[in-house]
Amino acid sequence: MKFAVIGYGSFGSNMAKTLFEKGHEVLVIDKDRERIAAAKDFATNAVMTDSAVKENLEALGLRDMDVVVVSMGHEMEASVLTTLYLRELGAKRILTKALSEDHAKVLEAVGATEVVYPEKDMAVRTALRLSSPNILEYLPLCNGITIQEIAPQNRFIGKTLKELDLINRYGVQVIAVKEIIPDNVVVIPRADFVIKDGDILVVIGEEKQLGKI
Repeated sequence: MKFAVIGYGSFGSNMAKTLFEKGHEVLVIDKDRERIAAAKDFATNAVMTDSAVKENLEALGLRDMDVVVVSMGHEMEASVLTTLYLRELGAKRILTKALSEDHAKVLEAVGATEVVYPEKDMAVRTALRLSSPNILEYLPLCNGITIQEIAPQNRFIGKTLKELDLINRYGVQVIAVKEIIPDNVVVIPRADFVIKDGDILVVIGEEKQLGKI
């Protein structure tokens, strides 16, 4: 796939590096010369330009990218203008980093197809892990539905998924189990799968129902 990452700060640089290491084509755009120099080892191409100028974006042919990621640090106005121009230029998918909830609303209004708010997301995930020690990971989906990694309660150990009957008791489905011994992931485990001490359950369901287990 082809990606463009606009803004090579903390969020943008980690995004670009990960995509590049996964074998994707990555174009990095930033107006800072030092950041562009740092990006060259972790991108297919790195261009120094001001993305808040529509003509600069138009010259780069970003409509051919599968995804354009906009991560402008604390430059709120620049991120809004960049997102607006990308939409006007026909970019297929625009993922923009928001600095606040109000910023997110503006970004959605001007054409972002997806808005991420990493500071808020990380704070929520960390708070959930602190308040519920058995929650190891947390991924919100939509309408109160989440995917969570949980450490099973003691009463789960030694029982099969059929005996636990989580789907009928709580409306919660186990979609995978991460086994420590042996190091393995069982995707869509069978009803006769026995929960062991050290297993990690990957479950999906309504957040209020997941809270009960």
